[in-house]
Amino acid sequence: MLHTFAVYVDNKPGVLNRVASLVRRRAFNIESLTVGHTETAGVSRMTVVVDTDEYGARRLEAHLHKVVPVRRVDNITASPSISRDLALIKVAATGDARTHVMQLVDVYRARIIDVSPESLVIETTGTEDKIDSLLEVLRPYGVMEMVRTGRVAMARGTGAIDKTARQTAQGAPEPTSAGGDVSHGSV
Repeated sequence: MLHTFAVYVDNKPGVLNRVASLVRRRAFNIESLTVGHTETAGVSRMTVVVDTDEYGARRLEAHLHKVVPVRRVDNITASPSISRDLALIKVAATGDARTHVMQLVDVYRARIIDVSPESLVIETTGTEDKIDSLLEVLRPYGVMEMVRTGRVAMARGTGAIDKTARQTAQGAPEPTSAGGDVSHGSV
């Protein structure tokens, strides 16, 4: 079963390597790994999707808590959550095929973000199943190139712990009303 973890880490060089190495050392396969900045300056969020059973997920969560730059780990697998992927798909499209591809793009609520004489680049977001489905209907036209981000996920609602209480308990600085500057450091 796929388990999704939201891992909040200090935004410092080498943190991604430390987390990925921990997962690798425990013999788990990372199905998806995305990293980005959070609403708090100096903190990044990793969304890690791992294929394991319930026992393995609990073990992995416990080990992630021990990694020094890790501030918080949430297993959001069983929580009501929202998850999305982003994909860019370059499709060979000329003449009548171009019209058909454009109609398919509309049906899937995707967007054409680049047009050249020989191809179209399509941007789509949604569940993994939706992107897989779009990819399958585009294959007969000739998928030239594709890239996907991997899953990003967020628990619905306010969650079990109040955000301010969680930050105070972890010793993180209180957020400013202006939102602060978000650095673009390495993870």
